[in-house]
Amino acid sequence: MSHVPSKSEILEWISENPTLNSKRDIARAFGIKGAARIDLKRILKELEAEGHLEKRKKSYRDPDKLPPVGVLQVSGQTSDGELLARPLEWQGEGVEPVVLMIERATDPALGEGDRILARLQEVKGEDHHYEGRLIRRIGTNPRKVLGVYRKRAEGGRIVPVDKGANKEWMVPAGSTGGAQDGELVEAEQSGPAGRMGLPRARILARLGDPSAPRAVSLIAIHQHGIPDDFPDPVVAEADAMKPAGLSGREDLRDLPLITIDPADARDHDDAVWAHADDDPANDGGHVIWVAIADVAYYVRPGSAVDAEARKRGNSSYFPDRVVPMLPDRLSGDLCSLHEGVPRACIAVRMQIDAHGQKISHRFVRGLMRSAASLTYHEVQAAMDGEPNERCTPLMDEVIRPLYAAHAALADARARRQPLDLNLPERKVELSEEGKVLSVRFAERLEAHKLIEEFMVLANVAAAETLIARKSPLIFRVHEEPPPEKLDTLRDVADAAGLTLAKGQVLKTEHLNRLLHAAAGSEHAEVINLSTLRAMTQAYYAPSNFGHFGLALQAYAHFTSPIRRYADLVVHRALISAHGWGDDGLSPADIERLDSIAEHISETERRSMAAERDTNDRYLAAYLSDRVGDVFTGRISGVARFGVFVKLDETGADGLIPMRALGREYFHFDPESGTLMGADTGVVIGLGQRVSVRLSEAAPVTGGLAFDLVSHEGGTPPRGPAKGRGKAPRRKVARAGKKAAKVNRKERRTRR
Repeated sequence: MSHVPSKSEILEWISENPTLNSKRDIARAFGIKGAARIDLKRILKELEAEGHLEKRKKSYRDPDKLPPVGVLQVSGQTSDGELLARPLEWQGEGVEPVVLMIERATDPALGEGDRILARLQEVKGEDHHYEGRLIRRIGTNPRKVLGVYRKRAEGGRIVPVDKGANKEWMVPAGSTGGAQDGELVEAEQSGPAGRMGLPRARILARLGDPSAPRAVSLIAIHQHGIPDDFPDPVVAEADAMKPAGLSGREDLRDLPLITIDPADARDHDDAVWAHADDDPANDGGHVIWVAIADVAYYVRPGSAVDAEARKRGNSSYFPDRVVPMLPDRLSGDLCSLHEGVPRACIAVRMQIDAHGQKISHRFVRGLMRSAASLTYHEVQAAMDGEPNERCTPLMDEVIRPLYAAHAALADARARRQPLDLNLPERKVELSEEGKVLSVRFAERLEAHKLIEEFMVLANVAAAETLIARKSPLIFRVHEEPPPEKLDTLRDVADAAGLTLAKGQVLKTEHLNRLLHAAAGSEHAEVINLSTLRAMTQAYYAPSNFGHFGLALQAYAHFTSPIRRYADLVVHRALISAHGWGDDGLSPADIERLDSIAEHISETERRSMAAERDTNDRYLAAYLSDRVGDVFTGRISGVARFGVFVKLDETGADGLIPMRALGREYFHFDPESGTLMGADTGVVIGLGQRVSVRLSEAAPVTGGLAFDLVSHEGGTPPRGPAKGRGKAPRRKVARAGKKAAKVNRKERRTRR
């Protein structure tokens, strides 16, 4: 008869062989055969009843130990920036084990809250209990919702703030988290939909009064999952940092570099200076200096601050707050080029000729001291003949030479022909309490253009230097528009009586001809909007595919490392390429440039969506007192369910639902992007002028709804919706049905 092991022998075997824990594996290990299997089964059941083992299907494991492969959730970071995770199915009676993730260069970037499948190995004598290696990321985090809690007799409901959501969430009585009726809450799905088809939810956080003015950006931050609190280790690491000294740097403190920023700027990461070139071989040329905060000196690869910055990808800007990429000790202090304070920088000296063509450039790692922190309006007023006391002493040595150099760059820009869109930015102005005071067009000064051109030139210099030195880097890529989008743009141009040439290699100068032909006409805005929509979205990549919009062969972001992780990567690449120190690109970062580029492209899109949603909500709040008023605007989009309108006064976007267009049926043509009235033949299309009445403004969701008052193509009949929804009676509709029938017949034939 086979030897039946003791309980301690069985537990020791399972502990040492976590992958061989089925009854068959245990029997084979101890040579148990025949009737002895019955005794083994009895012992295993006793161990299970005593809590020493947990049965999972046909295997057993120690409940106080993790299986060799398990589902984890990323929970935070160590002080060294390494990822920590926790098991999602911990059933043991002891302390929940901590898992240290061992990252490989090929692993995707992980962030707090990510759910992963990992291979686990127990370790002894460490602060953590297991080491984990990523197998794969599991889908997404639990589905979350941000909404207003409505209390009911048993539990309550959450009304989502997302204007695209059409279902409430049901909250059981034990999952309310103490939320009060009318509070803004964040919740996650806790179970499948019940009998009423509503998902069950558990409230995670109470966020206060949703109608409070400053809740607007908070809603967007939570809704889009933007991290807005720095972990304690990250803050502690940043707070412990000291200013950089002159060692290993070029002394630039005597150069009269100045910063030029908006009046409400939270940081100053770039400084500029220019002067006439004294090289006799470059008659009429200029020397331009651009100095950028040396963020790489403070944010080292592998640090907690670096891991958090990479996770955020970029800063996010809202009318009432900033969610920074770096802690305030860095973004507002050590890395901000404050007036009169020595600051570490990476600077580029660029030599251009009289026509703005760059002749040469060189990068230095230096220590600078800003001569002045000025605003765009101060500098522009000074150049226009009204210098204030801060600008007066800088006119001859700094401000006039800056504008002279910019004039040369403007000449080069005119020859290069980057895309010249004219879409004025609208700025939301808030009171100290956070209420919307006004919505106006942001002023576009020559001082703005000056800084933009200097930054573009510095970014080009960075890309060219790193390409020449065969250094890995992350490019800013903007590919040319796809053919189908260009065809749509041509249709819009044709409808406006304009032309976009076909059958040639598209260049930005061709699009500029169209934009300039439309300038000053009633079609200018729609042509600019349609051109913008034809463009692909810019992104980051370690491969160079050029920048179509700027008409540049190579472009990299170098000038804003305080607020963009891509720029920090470029700074590190420059440090490595020049041999300036050990804080350049790490081998691990070089290996995962692809995943970093993909991740920061996603975080950029996330921030843009959050910023857009915030502006929508502020605009809806601003207009909520004007429900019933009539506004003018243009049609900015046409869909099967209605028409989108952009208001002239504020730039706010809203929807005229199909039911508010008129009492007749409208035939939607997706190819031309138009609606045609079945009775009147009225055609509603992109860019047409309309008058609309505001029927609804929902600040919580940012949604605006309009009724159509008048339309330049002929107003559809008003009155009862008699017959609406019935089949169209016009020949065009019947022809459409016939064409669809023929198409279906052809498809059946081709099969």
